[in-house]
Amino acid sequence: MGHSQADKQATHQRIGEVAARRFRERGIDGISVGDIMNEAGLTVGGFYKHFESRDALVTEAFILALRDIEHIQDALRTEPQRAASTYVSTSHRNNLGRGCPISALVNDVARAPDATREVFTQRVSGIIDLLAQSLPEADDAQERAVMIFSTWVGSIALARAVKDPVLSDRIIGGALAAVLKMYD
Repeated sequence: MGHSQADKQATHQRIGEVAARRFRERGIDGISVGDIMNEAGLTVGGFYKHFESRDALVTEAFILALRDIEHIQDALRTEPQRAASTYVSTSHRNNLGRGCPISALVNDVARAPDATREVFTQRVSGIIDLLAQSLPEADDAQERAVMIFSTWVGSIALARAVKDPVLSDRIIGGALAAVLKMYD
């Protein structure tokens, strides 16, 4: 018995969502296609009915994961300090599977397929542009926006990586304080 197109699309979406979460938690090379398919309730054999390659899954999963930061991008337009406080936070640090894929996968993407790197580049560039628009008028808004986004991403990556919880909290607190001063 065949599956409807809607069923196939729902299955495809489920695979992508599992991959989006697990890649952020374990890294792009930290989980196999078999593990992703198993978690999605499917067999490995069905993978190629949905994706032409693992690289295609990586790119699509990254795009899906970017949806989890759309609320932050929206907030940049009207409430940039709230956007900063949401991104540079212990909640974001602690929620790796639903957090920003940029900070979770920055090192992995450097070795990812070109298609994934292109999506990554476009999104980083777009966020930097939004940040620049959110800053008080200045000739150096783009440069300041690069510094701010680098601080956002770097602080979350560092805070997740260190073993000392006190240091982790200090990293987040210091980064957020520095970023918020840019809006004074």
